[in-house]
Amino acid sequence: MARGKCIVFWSRIKRRCYGKNCIFPIAGCFATKDLVVAKKIYFLSDFHLGSPDHRSSLARERIVVNFLDEIKEDAAEIFLVGDVFDFWYEYRKVIPKGFTRLLGKLAELSDRGVGIHFFVGNHDMWMRDYFQKELNIPVYFKPVELERNGKRFLIGHGDGLGPGDRGYKILKKFFRNPVSKWLFGILPPLAGIGLANFLSRRSRAQSNGDRSFLGEDREWLIQYCKEVLRKKNIDYFVFGHRHLGIDYRINGSRYINLGDWINYYTYAVFDGENMELRSYGGKEDKIIRN
Repeated sequence: MARGKCIVFWSRIKRRCYGKNCIFPIAGCFATKDLVVAKKIYFLSDFHLGSPDHRSSLARERIVVNFLDEIKEDAAEIFLVGDVFDFWYEYRKVIPKGFTRLLGKLAELSDRGVGIHFFVGNHDMWMRDYFQKELNIPVYFKPVELERNGKRFLIGHGDGLGPGDRGYKILKKFFRNPVSKWLFGILPPLAGIGLANFLSRRSRAQSNGDRSFLGEDREWLIQYCKEVLRKKNIDYFVFGHRHLGIDYRINGSRYINLGDWINYYTYAVFDGENMELRSYGGKEDKIIRN
């Protein structure tokens, strides 16, 4: 079937999209769906729940849950685009403690028929099948392409894309290797989660220096978008990871970086015609635009 011409009905996607890397039941196919009138699609990323301590994480979790509760009437789909948790590892019968309010709200929204999509990030890549089985939420391990109301989206967390950062790309392959995942899994949960939290804090401390816009030529995700646009047409690139809200026009396309819910509380919303990057915390003036 020709790429971009096959229509996969939402009910079929919901039942069959639990593959490791692909949102679609037919490989290489754009999933096409038109929004119901007055419904919207929301995109959020980088909550980093669990960081830096329980008290501040819980306060942030409550803000996220309040937002999800406010949008539940008009949300057709919600895309959670990576690093929702500062660390997540699913043992065969054990998941990390906490996050009860968020998980409960996601279960409620899923039961209401809201399509929720969960993308792993570099902090919560070790997912198994808990979200699929308990919440009916598919989990994606790579960027995906889809079409909504005639607009083409490319969506992913954004880590490891674009030029440079070869050290992290090698490390990412190591951590996502099934053998590495198995070796970590033989550690007792107390030791394993403690070690992972330490490494997560160290990683975050090392990356805290890049919170200002570096310019078009030095923003690696802008370079990645340009590379993709040389091969195909994409209307909206939607990424996280950068912790900086960015709405950047590139040759008729737009690169949207979702920022974070630590400092900016930024999210994107698509109403079927237009895409907007907003701040739930009233910090629209911090969003980078051109």
